[in-house]
Amino acid sequence: MTVEKKNLIIMWVANFMVAASATMILPFLSLYIETMGNFTDEYVQKWSGLVFGVTFLTAFFVSPIWGRFGDRFGYKPILMITGYGIAFSIFLMGFIDSVFGLFILRMFMGVVTGFIPTSLALISSQTPKHIAGRTLGTLQMGTVTGGLFGPILGGLMADAFGFSYTFIITAISISIAATVVMIGITEKKKSADKKNEKTYTRKEVFRHIVSQRMLLTVMVLSFLVQMANFSIQPLLALYVGGLTSAANIAFLSGLAFSATGFGNLIATRGWGKLGDSIGYEKVLTILLILSAAFIIPQALVTELWQLVILRFMFGMAIGGIIPSVTAFIRHAAPVSMQGEVLGYNQSFRFLGNVAGPAFGGLLSGYIGISSVFYVTGFLFLSAFGLLWWSRRVLPGY
Repeated sequence: MTVEKKNLIIMWVANFMVAASATMILPFLSLYIETMGNFTDEYVQKWSGLVFGVTFLTAFFVSPIWGRFGDRFGYKPILMITGYGIAFSIFLMGFIDSVFGLFILRMFMGVVTGFIPTSLALISSQTPKHIAGRTLGTLQMGTVTGGLFGPILGGLMADAFGFSYTFIITAISISIAATVVMIGITEKKKSADKKNEKTYTRKEVFRHIVSQRMLLTVMVLSFLVQMANFSIQPLLALYVGGLTSAANIAFLSGLAFSATGFGNLIATRGWGKLGDSIGYEKVLTILLILSAAFIIPQALVTELWQLVILRFMFGMAIGGIIPSVTAFIRHAAPVSMQGEVLGYNQSFRFLGNVAGPAFGGLLSGYIGISSVFYVTGFLFLSAFGLLWWSRRVLPGY
């Protein structure tokens, strides 16, 4: 077995474990806040968005730094720092008893968030360009599969053992994933030729991004897509609670989360292969339209099974966006700056992760959770319009 194939398999397993563990806590984050005091619905909705989003606000500033360190010193050390760092912060969340304390721990978690993006940079750096979409799509399947099982397992554990034990189990699982990477990953050292490659200053990297207009457009798309996707996620447990009177809300919320992940799992690699064949910009155009078409009807559902089906179809559409964007950057950026460029793209995504939950929480507090789905659909359509305009205006697209 080649080193590249071994690394891909190990990172697939590690991403599965990290994604499953991290998403274990997402379905009940708002429910966890409710246990900390006698709060109004508006208070819980607002702080659910803020607690959810602060991790990504911190990561917005830190992500390019991790990418730059990865380009210079290798990606494996960054995987170790972020893996164990995330595990430590989640472990402490199991013992916190105040909303502000949870907010601070989520903020710290943002400093060390970057395991999965760094894994993408590692595998991208060892993958030939002509199969980048397929390979990154395969890696993304590990993340998606973990995201599929994580919410269900988290919901089951939260109902059975309580929230605190679920945080502790989550931290242990992520520590195991980081240990698997430490033992199993072999990162190729740079050859003499690669060591002599031009190194880029931060200013030069930034200038390259700005001068490549389609590259900048794709990063703005990352922001809009993440804002749209994450605007509803912290509120999904509350929305599910309004659709059913069942007692096991945490589990049912996990089921709704996992429906999206299952749709991702089925379609992600196929979208990557299609992007290798016809171009990643064309695939992104299709995916943005489909995402809008499947998110808007979620505002109109009256039964939980309707929501689950629409979340599954939405997952099939949105699952191809991340590997398509990453593969595009693999083509558009020189190898010696790819980690940092991916870091900037991740910053755009994290900014969307911040804006989405905060905006969704505020919007739902004023005019209801259903309205968030309509606004989300509009954001996907806006992203489509931006990409369509850029492809018409810019030469070669």
